[in-house]
Amino acid sequence: MWFGSRPTSTEGKTLSATNTYDPAPLQDFCVAGSTSTDAVFVNGKFCKDPKLVNANDFFFQGLNIPRSTANQQGSNVTLLTVDQIQGLNTLGVSLARIDFAPNGLNPPHIHPHATEIFVVVKGTLYVGFVTSNPNNHFFTKVLNSGDVFVFPIGLIHFQYNVGSTDALAFSGLGSQNPGRISIADAIFGSNPLVNADVLTKAFQLDKNVVNYLQKQFSSNNI
Repeated sequence: MWFGSRPTSTEGKTLSATNTYDPAPLQDFCVAGSTSTDAVFVNGKFCKDPKLVNANDFFFQGLNIPRSTANQQGSNVTLLTVDQIQGLNTLGVSLARIDFAPNGLNPPHIHPHATEIFVVVKGTLYVGFVTSNPNNHFFTKVLNSGDVFVFPIGLIHFQYNVGSTDALAFSGLGSQNPGRISIADAIFGSNPLVNADVLTKAFQLDKNVVNYLQKQFSSNNI
């Protein structure tokens, strides 16, 4: 797999192609170590000596336990990345459990590093994503238990519980560190705040509305 830009030729035209996915491992595993005494540094992590690796490095317990949804959004995302399962280092995948209260929302966000495949285990969820400019096409679906939906890498998407009971879903993500940018938090709750005049013009809102939204989201910085 190529990383970086390289020229390609099509009908006499030169194109620039860039791949930004997690690199493919050249060994069985590279379990993330915690200190620099581990000799090799890969994907931002030191690698354990393979002789010291054990089954617990590939193990996580308790994902069956419901998480609290007693918050403003009524949802809770439990993300398992290389920080929770050290054996994921260099393997290019991660996993999430998402709990929803009735009317709970996993608000619009993007994963800059990963495509997401989403499966509903319990409940009824209204989901969707929006394509990039200039089309901004909205793809949406109502999902029930056993249904699967895919959110392409880098596109704004959300999940909303439209049922009358709690809902549960799991997501597989195509990166050991998919990243997450929550749209409202990033725009209205940045640190320091974006100049209100910029947001007033960008969103065509009254400046008082922008000030109100910044007050709402600035305390929610993660």
